[in-house]
Amino acid sequence: MPLILPVKGVYPVMGANCFLAENSTIVGDVTLGNHCSVWFNAVIRGDVNHIRIGDNTNIQDGAVIHCTYLTAATSIGSNVSIGHNALVHGCTLQDHVLIGMGAIVMDHVIVQEFCIIAAGAIVLENTICESGYLYAGVPARKIKPLSEEQIALLKKLPENYKMYSNWFIPGLE
Repeated sequence: MPLILPVKGVYPVMGANCFLAENSTIVGDVTLGNHCSVWFNAVIRGDVNHIRIGDNTNIQDGAVIHCTYLTAATSIGSNVSIGHNALVHGCTLQDHVLIGMGAIVMDHVIVQEFCIIAAGAIVLENTICESGYLYAGVPARKIKPLSEEQIALLKKLPENYKMYSNWFIPGLE
């Protein structure tokens, strides 16, 4: 069973039809929307501030979602894909965003809708990632506008993860 714990009497709240892998961890002031998936070894720690996650969002294997005490909550929109081993910390991710594998997104960053943060990128504090662009590098910088194929990927990935998670939820295959 996933590790789901209260912090200071506040329990995580899960929407309908969420998949939580057996070794995922969700603690404290966390709200997950409907049809979300939290994969193996992922951690969502709403212990020092709140974390809000919209519908159809997937938090892939080994990802860590956290925030900063009193100063930086985390807000993740709907139809967001957070890649394996990514770190999302005290920032805002709007709808239809992809955070690539191993990427780091720091406090007070705003990643606008339809944006891709490349694998391994580090988005420094207070950065605004403009809608419709790919950001990559260390530190991350705007590389190029998204192609039609990349925009289609942003729409398709959350649907794929809903399908994958349904394989683990009896009766929803």
